[in-house]
Amino acid sequence: MVKAVIFDMYETLITLFESSLYFGRQMAMDAGIEEEKFKEIWRAAEADRTIGKISLEEILEKILKANSCYSEAKINLIVNKRIQNREDAFCHLHKSIIPMLSALKKKGIRIGLISNCFSEEAIVIKKSILYPYFDMVCLSCDEGLKKPDPAIYKKCLEGINLDAGDCLYVGDGGSDELEAAKIVGMKAAQAVWYLKERVGQSSKRKPEFLQLEMPLDILDIV
Repeated sequence: MVKAVIFDMYETLITLFESSLYFGRQMAMDAGIEEEKFKEIWRAAEADRTIGKISLEEILEKILKANSCYSEAKINLIVNKRIQNREDAFCHLHKSIIPMLSALKKKGIRIGLISNCFSEEAIVIKKSILYPYFDMVCLSCDEGLKKPDPAIYKKCLEGINLDAGDCLYVGDGGSDELEAAKIVGMKAAQAVWYLKERVGQSSKRKPEFLQLEMPLDILDIV
């Protein structure tokens, strides 16, 4: 019996690909820096950004100074556009996401979140329309841990006060999250409602896991 559903955030509950894109390429343009020069430092810091060792403002300062174009105005512009972009993602939810979460609540199913995210994304998540639905939240940049490290799954289980076997993990499959959930002892299913053949989405279907074509399919499992 499933007593809790633990979700991934990006490309599972929300997607970043229905809004205008604002990733390294777009930030480099706003910074006035060649894309590859921007991404060289940006990508090298990804792991540290994910576990909260460096903020968006700090990495931007490092990039701009390395390219001799530092200004507070540029940092503020990029930070504000990045946050607005992440906020906009919550305006493009799959129409069944909130009905699904509400139905889980009515059934008495606990809801958790484990998300690899950066400092600016954590701010947006905590203010989002989805945040009140969660009984336990583990954000990588707050916990200093990231998927697929089993420790972040165990932290969520401790907070939700359930054994792994009582929980279903649902994610799009990035960062080996489904495999890690299975190793920890959770049931795992792949959310594919946002997956499309498009540049930018790294996840592909993993047929070895149960495929959830629509958010409400989760109710058939619990």
